[in-house]
Amino acid sequence: MLPNTGRLAGCTVFITGASRGIGKAIALKAAKDGANIVIAAKTTHPHPKLPGTIYTAAEEIEAVGGKALPCIVDVRDEQQISDAVEKAVEKFGAYTIAKYGMSMCVLGMAEEFKGEIAVNALWPKTAIHTAAMDMLGGSGIESQCRKVDIIADAAYAIFKKPKSFTGNFVIDENILKEEGIKNFDAYAIKPGHPLLPDFFLDEYPEPITKKMESTGAVPEFKEEKPQPQPKPRLGAVEETFRIVKDSLSDDVVKATQGIYLFELSGEDGGTWFLDLKSKGGNVGYGEPSDQADVVMSMSTDDFVKMFSGKLKPTMAFMSGRLKIKGNMALAIKLEKLMSQMNARL
Repeated sequence: MLPNTGRLAGCTVFITGASRGIGKAIALKAAKDGANIVIAAKTTHPHPKLPGTIYTAAEEIEAVGGKALPCIVDVRDEQQISDAVEKAVEKFGAYTIAKYGMSMCVLGMAEEFKGEIAVNALWPKTAIHTAAMDMLGGSGIESQCRKVDIIADAAYAIFKKPKSFTGNFVIDENILKEEGIKNFDAYAIKPGHPLLPDFFLDEYPEPITKKMESTGAVPEFKEEKPQPQPKPRLGAVEETFRIVKDSLSDDVVKATQGIYLFELSGEDGGTWFLDLKSKGGNVGYGEPSDQADVVMSMSTDDFVKMFSGKLKPTMAFMSGRLKIKGNMALAIKLEKLMSQMNARL
C-alpha cells in the first residue's frame, strides 16, 4: 500500500460520487493527510441495497483526520454543481483538486488549463470491487476484483505530481509501480486468485473481445507492442474523404473553424487534410493552403474505423494508436463531427 505523506494537508478535494465505493476511498486517502473533502453525491438517505450517504461518508472522513462538506449533487444538474463549488469556496476558500468521472474531457481541459490546473484520467487495470460490481457481476465476483484502495492510492500518487503532469491517461498499477509498489496482492480481495481485467483494457479472452467488438466497443489500452493492423480496402481513405466532403456545409465550418492534417501510415496512406475554416469547407490529399490547427497521426485502417464509428478517438488516443498535436479542443470538435457521419460511412 502507498503510505500517506501529509502532502495534501490543507488541500481541498472536490469528489463526485464520494458517498461510497471508489470516490469514498479516494476521499478517505486524502483525508488521512488532513485534506478538506467536498462530498458531491446524490445519496442523502440510506439505499436498501447500496450502503452509504453523503453524511455517513462525512463522518468517516472526519474520523480519520479530514474536514468534510457534504453536498447534494447530481452531476447532470449544472446548477447543483455550481452551488456545491460556491459552498466549497465559502467554507474552505477554494478547491485545488477535483475527481470527476469524465475522461472524455481530459484532452480539452488539459490544454485549456495548461500551467494552471492539471487534468488527468485514472483507469483501473482490473475490476474493482464496489456495490455496483456486486449488482452487475453476481455472487462470487468479488474474488476476481481488487479493493478500492488501489484506486485511492493511485489517485494519491497523481495528486502528489506537479501541475506539469497533465493530459495523461493513467493506469492504477503502472503509476503505483513507479511509486515503488511491488506487492499487489495487498490490493486483492482474494490474494492469488485470477483477476478480471477492467472492461476497457485489452486483456480479454478472445470470445469476450469478439462480443465487445460486435457491439461497437473497442477494448484497446494495452502497453504492448502494437500488432500489425489489417490493410484497409483499396481506396478506403479516399472514399472516406469523399463522403466527408459531401457532408460539409457552411454550418459545419462555422461551428468548427479548424484545419486538420492527417498523417496516415500504411497502404492508401499519406498526408490528407480537412479544412473546416474556408467557406464551404474542403478536403484533399497533401498539405492544406493554411497552417493546420490539429495534426493527427494514425494508420489508414484506424482512420477508416474512426470515421465509421468502429473505433472511438479517445480510446485510440489512450492506446497510442492515435497521436495528436495542436489544439485539443478542436480535436474534440472533430470527434463530434465524426459521430454525425458514422451512419453514412
